[in-house]
Amino acid sequence: MRLSTLGRYALRAMVDLALHQDQGPVQRKDIVARQEISSNYLAHLFVKLREAGLIESVKGPGGGYILARSAADISAGDVLRAVEEILEPVFCVDTNPEVYCPRMDACVTHLLWAQLGQRIIELLDSVTLAELCEQSRFLTAKEHIDNASTETGRGRFERRSKQLGGSIYINGAGI
Repeated sequence: MRLSTLGRYALRAMVDLALHQDQGPVQRKDIVARQEISSNYLAHLFVKLREAGLIESVKGPGGGYILARSAADISAGDVLRAVEEILEPVFCVDTNPEVYCPRMDACVTHLLWAQLGQRIIELLDSVTLAELCEQSRFLTAKEHIDNASTETGRGRFERRSKQLGGSIYINGAGI
């Protein structure tokens, strides 16, 4: 499985929206600036995300976009499916394949691809926007600490880094 730009940008935009929605509706131009995504491309993504019921637009002065549900109730898988990403690793394990594979019933690797596809989907469905926001805040804090020149700041990050084993953690699993 290789995600397209569409899927990667959609997930980045949704995390950005979740990170900033406590300040009210988030304007598209602000996401464009922070995420370096073209405005037209983001508009295209937001049409798909709105149709999937993941975001809502707020009209008028001070308008913008908000999440349609809590960040804890939206998974990475939800976002990727909303922009029509194919999550299966090969076409023959897709539940609605466009092309039928005549070898599927006798292919020794088909079961492997099916299991891999299921694990990919399980992981993407288990990671929420809220968890990605938490990791984003951690990475932002780490960047600030790494850029700080004081020994105090470095000591705090080193302790946190040792607690996490130097990895990013989601639901207790390192990635």
